[in-house]
Amino acid sequence: MAGRTEPQDMDAIYRAHAATVYKFLLAQCGDAQLAEELTQETFYQAVRSIHRYDGSCKLSVWLCQIAKHLRHRHLRRTRRETPAEDPWQLAEPPAAPSPEQTAQARWQHVQLLRRIHVLPEPAREVVYLRAFGELSFAEIGDVMGKSETWARVTFYRSKEKLRQQQERGEE
Repeated sequence: MAGRTEPQDMDAIYRAHAATVYKFLLAQCGDAQLAEELTQETFYQAVRSIHRYDGSCKLSVWLCQIAKHLRHRHLRRTRRETPAEDPWQLAEPPAAPSPEQTAQARWQHVQLLRRIHVLPEPAREVVYLRAFGELSFAEIGDVMGKSETWARVTFYRSKEKLRQQQERGEE
């Protein structure tokens, strides 16, 4: 790809990789509009610097590296532009949740505990140790006589199972 790239080639590159770059940026910043803007800027920068692409990595990796640098530049710029808050200005206290909101949150918490309780061992214990015991994965692995990686994988799989159950509305 190094050398001169025709406009139709860049169009094909955009169609093939824009979704990947956008998803990467969306995962980084959590703002769909900002991710879209940075995706466009990524491809603009890629067109300008395509002569530097040497093929030593996948094109999508190169594009995501450009996107990452643009994201960091955006963060630095917005930090400089955001004025420091006046320490003497009193902030309004957050509004207390309504009784209905409190009851709804409590009910959701109980439902989650029920789903955790029916997880098979050792997944249940890993979730309890992580969520309620606030142990690190290394500590969980030590407690369970397993590795840190095992604790991470077990927690992730359990969390995904709980999320899927919640999406299906299971008890």
